[in-house]
Amino acid sequence: MPHGRTHHPARGRLTMIAQRKSRPIPHRPKVLVIHGPNLNLLGDREPDVYGRTTLADIDRDLLDLAAELGLDLETFQSNSEGVLVDRIQAARRSTDALIINPAAYTHTSVAIRDAILGIGVPCIEVHLSNVYKREPFRHHSTIADIAVGRIMGFGADSYMIALRAAKNLIAAAPARANG
Repeated sequence: MPHGRTHHPARGRLTMIAQRKSRPIPHRPKVLVIHGPNLNLLGDREPDVYGRTTLADIDRDLLDLAAELGLDLETFQSNSEGVLVDRIQAARRSTDALIINPAAYTHTSVAIRDAILGIGVPCIEVHLSNVYKREPFRHHSTIADIAVGRIMGFGADSYMIALRAAKNLIAAAPARANG
């Protein structure tokens, strides 16, 4: 199997890439990570609550971990509820698991809840902070009862824990027909 070298600009290092010739590439499970409103401000917004890690840092670390776990990963962020619903629905036949931090929509969005139910894949709810140590209105989640589990309070590591859990969920699930 020939190998090529590629430069990974985010890390500034050389990585070996295996190039397959005339062999089918096996299906790699796909995980979609959805980041809700205001998460694009991570690193600057309320660092005492959310830390200094940026969303770009989280996405980069998720991509690195996904490669290590043998997963394809897509991340997506929007401040718009309708755009988030559209992206969740678009994942219906192409995603094996969903990790979502609905952020402020956690407490209000029946539309996001319905979209998650509509795609029929395991969902893991993630929060950077422990919502139960915050204002009482943050204690309610519209998706808690439909999520496989909730991971919160570990900062950016909450996403990494969720990705490992998603890998295990996918491995334990019967094969899913994508298409």
